[in-house]
Amino acid sequence: MLYKHIFFVFLLIFNSQYNTIKMQKTLSLLLALFLVGCSSNRLLIKEVDRNLESGFYKNQFTGLFVYHPATGDTLINYNGEKYFTPASNTKIFTFYTAHKLLPEYLPTLRYAVHNDTIYMEGIGNPASLHPYLKDSSLVNFLKKQNNIKLYLKNLEDKSLGPGWAWDDYDTYYSPERSALPLYGNVVGLSKGDSLYVSPNYFSKDVIVANNTYRRVQSENKFYLPPTRKDTIAVPFITDSVTIKKVLEDVIDQEIQITRYFPEEEKKLIYGIKADSVYKRMMWVSDNFIAEQLLILASSTLSDTLNGGKARKHILENELSEIQQNPRWVDGSGLSRYNLFTPQSIVFVLNELYKEISKEKLFDIFPTGGETGTLENYFKGDPEPYIHAKTGTLSNNYCLSGYLITKSGKTLIFSFMNNHYRGGSTEVKQQMTPLLEWIRDNY
Repeated sequence: MLYKHIFFVFLLIFNSQYNTIKMQKTLSLLLALFLVGCSSNRLLIKEVDRNLESGFYKNQFTGLFVYHPATGDTLINYNGEKYFTPASNTKIFTFYTAHKLLPEYLPTLRYAVHNDTIYMEGIGNPASLHPYLKDSSLVNFLKKQNNIKLYLKNLEDKSLGPGWAWDDYDTYYSPERSALPLYGNVVGLSKGDSLYVSPNYFSKDVIVANNTYRRVQSENKFYLPPTRKDTIAVPFITDSVTIKKVLEDVIDQEIQITRYFPEEEKKLIYGIKADSVYKRMMWVSDNFIAEQLLILASSTLSDTLNGGKARKHILENELSEIQQNPRWVDGSGLSRYNLFTPQSIVFVLNELYKEISKEKLFDIFPTGGETGTLENYFKGDPEPYIHAKTGTLSNNYCLSGYLITKSGKTLIFSFMNNHYRGGSTEVKQQMTPLLEWIRDNY
């Protein structure tokens, strides 16, 4: 921006209609501001280079891209155009996709009426009977119906994503994807004075005993360690019979599975407000919600559900100007096949910044020292200064979002770390002084 101002002043100087002395004074002021800005930026880049080329970072791959949205200036570009494993920074793209394709209140169910029979199909909404979101719109609708037929052939995605670790099948962060998710597609288990199982349908399938895994890989048989005092969440297999039985148990009436959906007009019912779902996904980095939001977003593009359709649509349309096209294979970032650059992540963060009010946007992202996955990290002094999404896989830690400087500027950044040998705690400790330096000096 300063370059443009200086060029304009030079043009004025050569125009005899203007007072030369006034123009010289203006030019002097702008040159002074320009030199101060250059000096500040050089200091910023020098400090970044000094930190990122230190001994700690030598045996890992690191990228940092910092952008000032008010001026359009790139402040720091250290490997910003290189591809990294993003882990859960992938959810930033998923959030943007949902924001662009989904309405304020999320659709819960698609149905049609034919010969006094309700034909219904799931559209991927993650909130139905979810242990935290607790959306009951689906159940409330079905309890008022008779002669219900359930169609479950509209999902093209596989239950597990590409590149997911097979031995995570029994962990809370790796539920199956499905057209009609219920209870977050996990079973809640705890043992106090009595055994607690949710959904109750699986009570007969729980064994209180120690086992290497929390569930048998090929069937819905669960193990709860007898000494475990907290509630654990274990993914269940989402085959059509299981979904039918769980839903029948909740609405207390019989449901038939059908192989076809009639040609009658399809209608939607709506449930929970979208922002509350986005906030849950971003605050606790909920993989299940992320995967299902992509599936749900695809329902706005066609009758068949496929997260890939939503990803393809958003990249070819709303995000067609990204300079480094990502390899984007899932909604959560569980897959190591994903590849994003810091620059492309900042591009999407900037689009969100332009389209969503700052107050609302910063509330959806975790806040350093206060909320979500950042509750214990990147604390303010004294006010919070980081609103960002974490991304963690073994040997990978990324942080991308918004940084508020002490001078009141909002900067957008992506700080990506791949291939280190230790844990993420030390990486965060090394990142903190550099982010604080940017906060204090820009």
